[in-house]
Amino acid sequence: MLNPLITTIVNPTAIVVAVIATLLVVLVSSLKGRGWEPATDISDEVLQRRAAAVPETEFPEPGNRSIGGGGGGGAIPAGGEGEEGELEDGAAGGSGPGDIPEDEVEYFEVEFVKQGETVELSNNEPILDQGEDQGWDLPYACRQGQCVSCAGRIADGPSEDFVEHDNQQMLEDAEIEDGYTLTCVAYPRGSFSIETGEAP
Repeated sequence: MLNPLITTIVNPTAIVVAVIATLLVVLVSSLKGRGWEPATDISDEVLQRRAAAVPETEFPEPGNRSIGGGGGGGAIPAGGEGEEGELEDGAAGGSGPGDIPEDEVEYFEVEFVKQGETVELSNNEPILDQGEDQGWDLPYACRQGQCVSCAGRIADGPSEDFVEHDNQQMLEDAEIEDGYTLTCVAYPRGSFSIETGEAP
């Protein structure tokens, strides 16, 4: 015979209801979902629509210095897929002002006014690259002469008297006459003073 206390606490109806509820939970949790499918991925379609809505330009987006942009590649010289030109004697040669044989490289004294230093720069590398080699944080964006982020000013006269530009596309003749230059595509051809970070 059961203890009278247990019989008053345990109710047979409650036990049956608890068992049925447990079985229902187990049954429902074991059933697999039916009829649900994930939504179709439309991200590629959205990107294509956005790309079609943006007009094409030939001006490249400037690199972002904070994430390592701003360099790389360089412009393809006019007239080819980056092929080298051919000299009269049949030897291969480049087409830019930096394509100078090592035995013909010249050095010029250039005063960087804002940095407070005068350094020797070679005529086969752009001013920007050589300034960075000195450890200076000079401004730039495209590194291809297609913006004015790297502009500087040569106070002594027309910049073309002191540098040769390799395919700069932003400065007008009057700005060049005022001494402005794009340091990313400017190769020294004489000694001069330059203020970097000066745009027209």
